[in-house]
Amino acid sequence: MNAPLHRELPATALDAALLQAHIDRAWDGDLVRQLSDYIAIPAKSPLFDADWAAHGHIETVVRNAADWVQAQKVPGLVLEIVRLPGRTPVLFFEVPATDSASTQTALVYGHLDKQPEFTGWRADLGPWTPQLEDGKLYGRGGADDGYAVYASIAALQALKDQQQPHPRIVGLIETCEESGSYDLLPYVDALRPRLGDVGLVICLDSGAGNYDQLWLTTSLRGMAAGLLKVEVLTEGVHSGDASGLVPSSFRILRHLLDRLEDSATGRLLPASFHCEVPPERLDQARATAAILGEELFKRFPWAHADCGGATQFTLPTTTDPLEALLARTWRPTLSVTGADGFPALKDAGNVLRPWTAFKLSLRLPPLVDAAQAVQQLKALLEDNAPYQAKVTFEPQGAATGWNAPATAPWFEQALQSASQAHFGAPCGTIGQGGTIPLMNLLSQGFPQAQMMVCGVLGPKSNAHGPNEFLHLPYAKRLTAAVAQVLARMAAGDIAAAAA
Repeated sequence: MNAPLHRELPATALDAALLQAHIDRAWDGDLVRQLSDYIAIPAKSPLFDADWAAHGHIETVVRNAADWVQAQKVPGLVLEIVRLPGRTPVLFFEVPATDSASTQTALVYGHLDKQPEFTGWRADLGPWTPQLEDGKLYGRGGADDGYAVYASIAALQALKDQQQPHPRIVGLIETCEESGSYDLLPYVDALRPRLGDVGLVICLDSGAGNYDQLWLTTSLRGMAAGLLKVEVLTEGVHSGDASGLVPSSFRILRHLLDRLEDSATGRLLPASFHCEVPPERLDQARATAAILGEELFKRFPWAHADCGGATQFTLPTTTDPLEALLARTWRPTLSVTGADGFPALKDAGNVLRPWTAFKLSLRLPPLVDAAQAVQQLKALLEDNAPYQAKVTFEPQGAATGWNAPATAPWFEQALQSASQAHFGAPCGTIGQGGTIPLMNLLSQGFPQAQMMVCGVLGPKSNAHGPNEFLHLPYAKRLTAAVAQVLARMAAGDIAAAAA
């Protein structure tokens, strides 16, 4: 931000209670209905629906969101569904600043594409069946993060209801985020002249450490994904005839993964996949660990068994809160998210299978270059294959993580004020283990911009998994906090212009 903003700014005349009441009515009266309709549409991201264009679900959710935004009749708002050939569409809108002295733009980001169904939903729930229960709206995509465009407009309308100043606002809502945002860069390049001088990015696709305060995401891990396949035969053969002589494709695959990961501890072995945690982030992690404590690991749905009358739960890798926080935000990890080459259990006969394939998801620390990691991963897995088996690693996307820029004083003041006003508690800071590819891109393109990366994905909200829910009380307060930060930005922008 401009230098004059690095000082105490005058408080706005914003009535926080009136603002919250306006936003609560918007959520209760319309936004829940809109999001329920959205949840019912299986708008899976292109990586999970190769025929997305023919199925039309992404087109439907984009069109529905666009129609709703237009129906709000926000003064000065201009909206466009931007389409580039062969790519998923983007919803783009812009609203002029309320005062000619405002020079900078606030960019609001979200997405409308979804993860696939997954298994394990409660019998009375389902990914495409919206259900409201105890202040939670269940269903795929509501929290991750179909609510973003609706909450953004509700925040803007609440400011206008009090005739509060706001900066110029642009909205960028994509439909390829869950596939790694590979369609997004061409749109950012095409729209760059219309983005303006971005001084604040509000990304509503992140998480919260609890539901008791505003949480600012300060880092995001990167990701490298791909398919690892091992082939030993051209067809399956009788295991009694071949086993012991024909090497198992599954055993070879295990051997290859041992090059990457210590199976006893889960630590990734290549040093290049690790990085030092910056001192500021380490200090923030200590403070956050003190707030969240054991909830950092107790919040997961651990499997359990009855052992002699006592219930025995699966243990986390660590019960130290600081180590738990760092393990899921600043350390690389490997997950096998899918497998192929296996018959269903009911169809599994005595056959030595010809091949095995795993889908690998590698989470990378925020400061590790993802493109380089993919190349290193491919060489590590493919070179010198045991038994000269046919081994292939097919990359399926990579995104470098993100580390937030230094927080400007005006932004820190705005966050703390908004959190106190709408949660009655200070704003917390937290790193997230997920990936938002756009954030690194925006930080590079707008190095002076402040980044309000936040979201509704708090404990047990379970994005990507079964029983995903949107915590409505938190979403309402977060929406109000966004509005208050926008008002604070406008006040600071005007003050800077007058200085």
